[in-house]
Amino acid sequence: MTNQRTSVPTTDLAGQVALVTGATSGLGRRFAEVLAAHGAKVVATGRRVERLDSLATEIDAAGGSCSPVQLDVTDSDQITNAVEHAESTFGPVTILVNCAGMPDAQHATKMSLDLIDNVFDTNLRAPYLLSCEVARRLIAHKLPGRIVNISSINAFTYVGGRGGALYSITKAGLNRLTESLAVEWARFDINVNGIAPGMFVSEMTDGMIERIGDVSRSFPRGRIGQPSQLDSTLLYLVSPESEFVTGTVIKVDDGQTPR
Repeated sequence: MTNQRTSVPTTDLAGQVALVTGATSGLGRRFAEVLAAHGAKVVATGRRVERLDSLATEIDAAGGSCSPVQLDVTDSDQITNAVEHAESTFGPVTILVNCAGMPDAQHATKMSLDLIDNVFDTNLRAPYLLSCEVARRLIAHKLPGRIVNISSINAFTYVGGRGGALYSITKAGLNRLTESLAVEWARFDINVNGIAPGMFVSEMTDGMIERIGDVSRSFPRGRIGQPSQLDSTLLYLVSPESEFVTGTVIKVDDGQTPR
């Protein structure tokens, strides 16, 4: 029998540089805080500068390192500039968390072309461009990396027909992006995975509840997730312990949706 060394799990991210999109609120903000708390130097991006500055102040006060960067992910030049800023400030980005997302909240036949374009650009085009920009630099530096795409349980199911079909479609596309780029970049030691959250506390969820009512009463456990309940999944996917895991989308929804 071959002797195999037992690894000791670690979530120490010292020496890693993480770029997080959608970090002004909700899950993105939580992810930036968690990565910084575990030692990564974090570049927090989003459109609302004052919120980014507040986040950076909190992270720095807690002993972490955070650089805030205004980023509209629908602007390809801003995407390139954000990654360049991260590299010039902290070093090459080794962890990318694509968290920025946009709901549509309208029936498909009633959506304007501008809204359609914005949903596609935010939910699918931006993660592709950011992933490629980060991967290109990792390959040039001969460095391994971790990319985590924040999908949605709605990528797997669309219930009720209350509006949101395009959101579901783009998140399903993000899952396929995750699978495909994982295969393409495996030989470069760049792992690409995803997390598909169910309903968690966020500004997006607040807007949905206001629009359609509190649907949590129909869930098996009658509850909505707290952002902190995603910490362990994120940390696993960016840690050395997930080295053999790539092209996988992990559902984290507390059984809220049918299987």
